[in-house]
Amino acid sequence: MDAGKATILTVDDEADILNLLGYNLKKAGYGVLQAKDGPEAIGLARRKKPDLILLDIMLPDMDGTEVLKRLKRDDSLAHIPVIMLTAKGEEVDRILGLELGAEDYITKPFSPRELVLRVKAVLKRKTGAGPHPSVLSHRELSVDASRHRVTVKDSPVELTGTEFRLLKTLLEARGRVLSRDALLDRAWGADCYVTPRTVDTHVRRLREKLKGAGKYVETVRGVGYRFTEEE
Repeated sequence: MDAGKATILTVDDEADILNLLGYNLKKAGYGVLQAKDGPEAIGLARRKKPDLILLDIMLPDMDGTEVLKRLKRDDSLAHIPVIMLTAKGEEVDRILGLELGAEDYITKPFSPRELVLRVKAVLKRKTGAGPHPSVLSHRELSVDASRHRVTVKDSPVELTGTEFRLLKTLLEARGRVLSRDALLDRAWGADCYVTPRTVDTHVRRLREKLKGAGKYVETVRGVGYRFTEEE
């Protein structure tokens, strides 16, 4: 990923740390968002959908591990990689963070150069080797797979993780009919037990959220669904 296209949310209650993180990340070409506590961080993450979050464990009121739990429980945020910032010697907190889904951790005090390198490494793992995000589009609808973003007429559409995978699967197979079982395998996974009718419920909600662009998700009676390229 090109650094200039990535935005990092930094979360720490110490102004000096936020300033240090902000200076070095901007110098490396990243966009930077800042939050001083957990609720502010979660709110910013929901509104701005950053590409990565640098999250301090020792936060007032709501500690970093609780913030991480809430991020990973939210389908619209769970895909965002998180690097934990921990004080030296907090091994238990580091292990807990990794178990809860953090990608990496950095121990304070940290080397700014190492921090930037670790950020680059995590972003590279998440986006793959290609420098550009994988974007699927059709007329007014755009699906950015690497950033987990959907827009209709350039306006963002908030989808759950399952709805996003369902739309992406249909768009990738545009023009071809996919059975409910095929959609279950691709969007839910073979190990997840749900009934085929669950697909109908999610398709209905997906159409509602896409509004005008929902017309492209076509029902093929007795078979399943397809993403049609016709008006």
